[in-house]
Amino acid sequence: MLNFNSILLSSENPKDLVEFYKKVLEKDPEWDMGGYSAFQAGDALLIIGPHDKIHGKSTQPERIIINFVTEDIEKDFDRIKGLGAKEIAAPYQMGENADMQIATLSDPDGNYFQLTTPMEEMEAN
Repeated sequence: MLNFNSILLSSENPKDLVEFYKKVLEKDPEWDMGGYSAFQAGDALLIIGPHDKIHGKSTQPERIIINFVTEDIEKDFDRIKGLGAKEIAAPYQMGENADMQIATLSDPDGNYFQLTTPMEEMEAN
């Protein structure tokens, strides 16, 4: 079985994106090396770095959406909007589960990320 380790978020302006995610995650990156910075976010790394084929804002922000779990979705949604994130969808109930909420925002490059309440363990069929 493979274990998910990290996601690399490429940017024309990785320094600006690192500064934004420092505020979102309320911490400094665990490491900075060769123009790349990595934040430990739960069990995985969010790595931000340059890419010579990336220019401007994301044109398909729905393609990959980064999810962050929070115990207080309303509080973190408001806090992160205050950092300059663009609101895509305010917190709403997801499906039939009254306890599951989700909200979508975009970062300075236009990449979508979501805040979710903790998901209960799903049973394998």
